[in-house]
Amino acid sequence: MIRSERKVDFMKKVYFTLTGLNHYFGDAFIKKGLEVKLIKEPDNKYDKEAIRVEVDGLGKIGYVANSTNTVLGESFSAGRMYDRFGKKSKGKVVYVTSRGVLCKLKQK
Repeated sequence: MIRSERKVDFMKKVYFTLTGLNHYFGDAFIKKGLEVKLIKEPDNKYDKEAIRVEVDGLGKIGYVANSTNTVLGESFSAGRMYDRFGKKSKGKVVYVTSRGVLCKLKQK
């Protein structure tokens, strides 16, 4: 029984917030439906659970938020979603708000 509950937990929708966009290209080009690539950065000197966010043609645009100050609503922090995929995954922009960009992790 516990095993199936854990499986259901991993299958639920996982939302995450993009952060650090102004350090790269800003957010003017980000629109609902944009596909993003997620790449773990275990050697990141600031955060061992850092997840880099890239888009085709630009490369790195930011990171998955990992702070209570930057995570929007019910979205997962990088630390909470770190074990939900291997080295890489994909996500899709769901909402662009004045407070940040909310995305959904693509489930395989």
